[in-house]
Amino acid sequence: MKFAVLVFPGSNCDLDMYHAIKDELGEEAEYVWHDETDLSAYDGILVPGGFSYGDYLRCGAMANQSNVMKEVKKAAEAGKPVLGVCNGFQILTEAGLLPGALLRNRDLKFICKTVELKVENNHTLFTNGYNSDEVISIPIAHGEGNYYCDDATLKQLQDNNQIVFTYNGENPNGSLENIAGIVNERGNVLGMMPHPERAVDELIGGADGLNLFKSIVKQWRESNVN
Repeated sequence: MKFAVLVFPGSNCDLDMYHAIKDELGEEAEYVWHDETDLSAYDGILVPGGFSYGDYLRCGAMANQSNVMKEVKKAAEAGKPVLGVCNGFQILTEAGLLPGALLRNRDLKFICKTVELKVENNHTLFTNGYNSDEVISIPIAHGEGNYYCDDATLKQLQDNNQIVFTYNGENPNGSLENIAGIVNERGNVLGMMPHPERAVDELIGGADGLNLFKSIVKQWRESNVN
């Protein structure tokens, strides 16, 4: 499986994404600059964290205007897996690929630590390698990870089982209903604030994030069996 790792001015988690795919999974990965106009050669799209364009205007707002985001939308419409982590989640909401918005953390401070997540939906292409209600440990590092949406959108997310991850126990940022990650209605676009790519090897503190990437590859292979 071949992944595109998008790179915007200010991205700082693209190397982590590349390592997770290339070194831990043994799959193909390539860095793709923000002005690229064709993603047809890739089977999956990864939108990493960081501070794209310095988080000016709103986090992810300027990145959404990049040429490559038109191609990300095409990939999503074609059913390809699209994963946005941290700033990548913010970019996906700005692009309209996911509902809601990411606000300033409740305490208005940047948070960097490992938190517990609960797997609310293990029937997505991103979570089929986890057990239902499994609790996993994944790092967070953000200042604007407070997920918010209106009541109608929240009901839709709940009714369609689109809430994939929630913070277990402590809610670090004030996120609505403890939401840490959601998918689109089709289930092929995931946005999450915690960093699974930073939890892919026990040598760096844990490997609970690795199953997310394994899940994507497993689903892709099953879908492409001749």
